[in-house]
Order: sequence, then C-alpha cells, then structure tokens
Amino acid sequence: MTPVLRVRVVSKSFGGAAALKGVDLDLHPGEIHALMGMNGAGKSTLVQILSGVQQADSGTVEVGGRTYSALTVRRARRLGIACVPQRRELATGLTVAENVLLGDLPTRGPTVHWAAVREQAREALHGLGIDIDVERVAGTLTVAEQTMVEVAREVRRGGRILILDEPTACLSAKDAHRIRSLVRALRDDGVAVVYISHYIDEVMAVADRLTVLRDGAVVTSAPAADMDTASLVRSMVGRDVVSRRPERPAPQHENGLAVRGLRHGRAVQDFTVEVRKGEIVAVLGPAGDAQSRLFDLLSGRRRPDGGELIVDGRTVPFGRVSASLASGLRCVTGDRRTLGLVQGMTVDENLMLAGDRFARRRLHRRGELARRAAPLRSGYGVVALAGNPPVSALSGGNQQKVLLGKWLETEPVACFLEDPTNGVDVAAMADIHGLLDDLASNGVAVLLASSSAEEVMRLADRVVVVSAGRVVAHHDITAITRDELVATALGGQPQ
Repeated sequence: MTPVLRVRVVSKSFGGAAALKGVDLDLHPGEIHALMGMNGAGKSTLVQILSGVQQADSGTVEVGGRTYSALTVRRARRLGIACVPQRRELATGLTVAENVLLGDLPTRGPTVHWAAVREQAREALHGLGIDIDVERVAGTLTVAEQTMVEVAREVRRGGRILILDEPTACLSAKDAHRIRSLVRALRDDGVAVVYISHYIDEVMAVADRLTVLRDGAVVTSAPAADMDTASLVRSMVGRDVVSRRPERPAPQHENGLAVRGLRHGRAVQDFTVEVRKGEIVAVLGPAGDAQSRLFDLLSGRRRPDGGELIVDGRTVPFGRVSASLASGLRCVTGDRRTLGLVQGMTVDENLMLAGDRFARRRLHRRGELARRAAPLRSGYGVVALAGNPPVSALSGGNQQKVLLGKWLETEPVACFLEDPTNGVDVAAMADIHGLLDDLASNGVAVLLASSSAEEVMRLADRVVVVSAGRVVAHHDITAITRDELVATALGGQPQ
C-alpha cells in the first residue's frame, strides 16, 4: 500500500542543539502509527513540522504524491493533516455544534442557518459513532468528550492524517476506552492516525506500527506485533529501566497526616484517610471524583464545607495556604504548567522559590542562587538544555522533577501529591518513583492521588478507593491484585 505521508531525512536544530537528525517516517491510510520516545526525543518537533508550525532545516515531506520542503499551517490543513493537542482547544463558551463547524457555519442569506449548523454537527458526530448533544455548551463536556468533539471537527474539515497527542491523559479507564474505540473507528474508515502516548500498555494494545525516536533520531520502526514492552522501553531509553517496589522501613505508628469527615459540595462527602509517617497511601477513583478536589482543599486554596485536617498531631485550619505550609504539609499539584511552576522564571528560580529565605527576599544574587540550586538539580536529576533556561524550555519529566524538588526539599512532615508522573516518560517515571520511595523511607507521610493502578501497585502501602466522593474500599496493597483494584475502582468485578 502506498503511504499517505512520507517523511525523508528531516532534520531540525534550535540554537545549535539538534532536535531531529535525519528522521524517516512512513504513514499508511487506515493505520494507527504510534510515535514513541522520551520527553525531549523530538516527537513534538516532528509534529510541529508535519502540521506546519515549524520549518525543517532539511529534508522533505511527501503528501498525496507531492513532495514539500516545507509546510505551512494552511497548506498542512489543505493536505488533510490535522493535530488534536494534549491541551484541548475548544471554544468553551460555544455549543458543541458551533465548535464542530467553527469557521464554516452555514448561512441563509445574511444570517447563520442554525438548524443546518445543528444538523451538520449531528451528522459529523454520528458518522464517528459519537453520541453527544450538539446543543451542550463545550465548557460542560468531560475531557474525553472534548477530545471527541475536536476529532469530529478535524475529520469534518477533511482531516485524513490525524495526529493525536496524549489523547487519554488523565482519563478514567472508561473514558480512555471510549477514545481508543474512536481511534479504531477512524482507522477502519481509512484515516491515518499518528498516536502519541506515554502509556506503553495502551500503545501496545492500539497501535499497528511503532516508531521510536531517541535523541532526535529514529532507533526503531516496526509492526507493533513484533515488539514487546521490554524491547520498546529499551529502544526509548537506550537501556533497561527497572522500577520495582523496594524494601522500605516499616511505617511508624504515629500518624503524620489525617483527613477526617472532609466535605465539599457533592464532590467530596465524608472523605476520611489517615497516613502514618513513613507510609504511602494512595487514593484511586474515577477521574473527577473526590481525589481531584483534594489539592485545593488540603493546600488551603479552597475552604471545604466541613471536616478536619491534622498534620503531625496538630489541627490545621482550612482555607489558608499559609497555615497548610506552616503545618509541614506540602501539596504538589498535578497541573505543573499553570499552578506548579512559574513558566517565565528560570529552572534555578523555580527550584528555590519555596525556600523561606529566598521567598522573603524574592530577588537575590545570581551566583548565590546557582550555588544553592545546584545540589537540587543534581539530586532530582533535572537535565536542562544548557545553562539556566526558563523552566518552560524543559521536557515534561524535567519540569515535574523541578516541581518536586521545589517542595520536597523544604523538610515536609507530610505530602499530598496529585498525579506526580502524569505526562512523563518511562525513565522520568522511574526516577520520580524512586524519589517518593526515599521520601517515605525518611519518615514522611505521603498521600498520593493517582490515575494509574500500576503506579498505585508500585508505590503504595495501602490504597483507598473513592466513588461519589466517599471512601468505598480500603486495602493493604499486598492483599489485592491489580485487576481487583481496577474493578473495585470502577465499581465492578475483576475480569
């Protein structure tokens, strides 16, 4: 079968640093082609070149039998290349119908033909097997539904080469299944899909072909059936990555963190959990359930309707960030881009931002900042491009390490971490798991909200499962299997 898209010896450098080195890629119609690699491997740069956002320094892209040395955004769209980014791009104040037909609203005379807008949007959604009310406001959709609407919009615009960037990140198992079913339907309709994901098990289940980038170059391109998880990870990282559960000291008898009877609207109802010093307790549940509100409530950003927060034996008032910090509780957000890090500040400034002495002084001598930040960079394995760049220039995994280093070096008594490995590659994930093991080994009480059952099984001593804002199950991690844990979280039975 003739490829619908060919990439040949494409290279791209930024400031002397090579992001892509002679990359070749073939994409066939009716194929799900997974593009894999660690953060910083060159995936984003290649996607930007294919979608016309960046121009390659050399090489060609062939689409529909014509060869191009450079694509613009307009030309890429005209050629049927469309990208659905990880950060959704719907107009949240408009309806689903308006979003699907955005830029192409049918008119009747001088006015918009609203009945036709709704009918054409329904046809676009139903053609892909998507059942969403077209009159809903986009801002009320779940993340999975937003993804589906964006896909429908791009396919309606003529997208036959669809790039999906982390389409199932932060989704429940049920919603992730809906997205994978949609992707398979696109493949069956002849659409060529470039699928980017850090979830290796998912990629192995959905992809027809895998291409792995490492340090800007293709190291593997093969049918998915010819690869296994170990060989895929080895191709991505360049070595074997082992992330096994280590032996940790037994937790202390003393509680470091206790949350009792926490209530907040309908989302959190009588949530109770206790964490001993030196223990990791995980909270697992469907996306959007109680665990998604814990960061705001425990950090002091929001005041709950009721409940009690106790850190190291002392009651902490809710609704005050300063009180939460003073208690020794450190809350690490899952939204590192907007809440966790100051994107315009440098790596070193972000690392030192939470330290009391530097927070009071705000501005200080550059040499002193570098001297104090250097051991944190080293200890947390932060790898910057060069020098001390803005933190926004780092890969997702390195940004996450900066976020952890910022808070975990402030001598916490207890920590709450919200999806600490979301959107990071397998090597960074193993590093972060090691950091959390060390944290617990040093006697810190760790409460972990994770969307990954595998991560919970790897890290936690105990797990509490939440549903409809309440704790519905409580297990010692040695007394439950991964499948039983997933079934409990979904309210069903293990398969």
